[in-house]
Amino acid sequence: MHFELSEEHQLIRQTAKEFAKSLLEGVIDRDEQAKFPYDHVKQMGELGFMGMMVDEKYLGAGMDTLAYVIALEEISKIDASAGVIMSAHNSLVLYGLQAFGTDAQKEKYLKPLASGEKLGAFALSEPEAGSDATSQHTTAIDHGDHYLLNGTKNWITNGGNADIYIVIAQTDAEKGHRGINALIVEKGVDGFSIGPKENKLGIRSSDTHSLLFTDVRVPKENRIGDEGFGFKFAMKTLDGGRIGIAAQALGIAAGAYDLSRAYSKERKTFGKAICEHQAIQFKLADMEVEIEAARLLTYKAAWLKDHGKPYAKEAAMAKLYASEVAMKTSIEAVQIHGGYGYVKEYHVERLMRDAKITQIYEGTSEIQRLVIARDILR
Repeated sequence: MHFELSEEHQLIRQTAKEFAKSLLEGVIDRDEQAKFPYDHVKQMGELGFMGMMVDEKYLGAGMDTLAYVIALEEISKIDASAGVIMSAHNSLVLYGLQAFGTDAQKEKYLKPLASGEKLGAFALSEPEAGSDATSQHTTAIDHGDHYLLNGTKNWITNGGNADIYIVIAQTDAEKGHRGINALIVEKGVDGFSIGPKENKLGIRSSDTHSLLFTDVRVPKENRIGDEGFGFKFAMKTLDGGRIGIAAQALGIAAGAYDLSRAYSKERKTFGKAICEHQAIQFKLADMEVEIEAARLLTYKAAWLKDHGKPYAKEAAMAKLYASEVAMKTSIEAVQIHGGYGYVKEYHVERLMRDAKITQIYEGTSEIQRLVIARDILR
């Protein structure tokens, strides 16, 4: 088994690391004021980070999932909000369009998304359909050459700043999950409005909104896949999305660890650096072990996806474990920093707040355990 990264992957890591340094300036202010990082998202597009896995003929970077994971980890070490903007755009929007979209859809929508010219959002969750994604109340009623879209979506990442939305809606309730469709909706069409921005615990500079649809006319050519393919489309898309969230969680954990290790060498108590105390050494050792384990799980899921092998279970395992490591590591980082860990200027309190959502979105930890259990008991 080969564990060395290729020169290309090493270059991706270095490029992402250098870019992430620019995120540090203003990150506390963006978090406090819930300010979207417009300039940084534009720069990510220019660097190819907003279309990493899209074929070059559609203006993407043509890279593999492992490269994407590496870049997302480095960016999330500094700013997990920028990380989730990138993750939702790449994993949930671009992947689905490239894998299942028509040539016309790719030409019209995938190209401007992959180049970073436009931003995407994925709308699945509803007020009464979170973990139970089959209970779609948003409807897309067939009217011959178009669907009439009505309903509400919530918790939508990039919801206020996106240009193009993939919306999951029920067309035929009698068919259950086989009557669900995935539709491409553009911002600004009649009947489509965006609700207020959510005031969140963490990832505050990533915008999260509800979306409201009232008799929105969606052309049939904007349906992704065959009639009734929407639920299957959503589940396949989420498998890849979980790798992205695992990478984000991995970055949060690694960022908290890096800050804790550096602080432990500077902070002195009882005449010596706190890293010389066994209590702190054990915390750092546990962090290192768990982060490396999470990294290997995440890289394996990415490798399986890149090699065309089944990866749903491994993606769920990576997302489950990495998110729990992010939460545990960030809590320990605050503890290592003591009182300083409780104030904003040392960053670890923000990482702790950011970590929590990785256990919830794109499938809660409980849902990941269900996915894993069903696979191993099949």
